Amino acid sequence: MIPPVQVSPLIKFTRYSALLVGMIYGKKRYDYLKPVAAEERRIEAEEKKKREELERIAKELAEGSPSI
Repeated sequence: MIPPVQVSPLIKFTRYSALLVGMIYGKKRYDYLKPVAAEERRIEAEEKKKREELERIAKELAEGSPSI
């Protein structure tokens, strides 16, 4: 078995720096997108209520009208 190679401190520093920068970027991006997604969910819920109400009314009208 070959002994492990000694990794350069510069490479280690660069890898951990990139990891940290990625974590910070992800947190900022998440904080930016979270309210946008919440608004989209709220709008979708309102549209779903309207759609269900229209479907309910259409169903009542269909059941109430005589079949030909």
